[in-house]
Amino acid sequence: MIEVYTWPTPNGHKIHIMLEETGLEYEVRPVNIRTGEQFGPEFLRISPNNKIPAIVDTQGPGGKPFPVFESGAILIYLAGKSGRLLPREDADKYVALQWLMFQMGSIGPMMGQAGHFRSNAVPERIEYAIKRYANEVRRLHRVMEKRLSAAPYFGGAEYSIADIAIFPWLRNSERNGIDWNEFPGVKKWFDGIAARPAVQRALKVLAEVQTTPPGQYDAKAREILFGATQYQKR
Repeated sequence: MIEVYTWPTPNGHKIHIMLEETGLEYEVRPVNIRTGEQFGPEFLRISPNNKIPAIVDTQGPGGKPFPVFESGAILIYLAGKSGRLLPREDADKYVALQWLMFQMGSIGPMMGQAGHFRSNAVPERIEYAIKRYANEVRRLHRVMEKRLSAAPYFGGAEYSIADIAIFPWLRNSERNGIDWNEFPGVKKWFDGIAARPAVQRALKVLAEVQTTPPGQYDAKAREILFGATQYQKR
């Protein structure tokens, strides 16, 4: 059983998608980042950098519980556990891992900053920062467009953890000023990933917190944070 400590953010959705794609048995443990539950001592024992997502594999190495934090590391761990979504041949594997690191080092941080300065830094609107990160987001989309003109997926011929890592972040592309008409290859890839049944199921995990008033959901999330939840899968 994989216990998933998570919230419906792009990084959280990476792991939801991976688990749905692999069919591994999992159980969702909401960590309400609205109320600061990521700073609680119980969660910090699993994720010392106080970030979601994190997992505990109750049947980890040696049959013992094994925690993993950082979404990229979790994807690699789950690929190894399931034997899926990371090529076994060295050349193909390292191509996929390069694009996974591209997401971790560029797509996530830059799109996160772009969204922050565009939406959250008010009334202290900082035009320099908005322009800087918007330009970087556009540049990264050009990098992706070029890659997808040479291969159907970021890792090459096959869908992999690289695609799973990148996809949730691109759900925010339009809000970050991207015109999809400029990037038809990326849009075609994005639509193909979005149509996958496992992806559609994954995006429903904790979806109700997007529409439930914070006070109402927060009370429920606190109650079930470190116990079995109604989100048990399979």
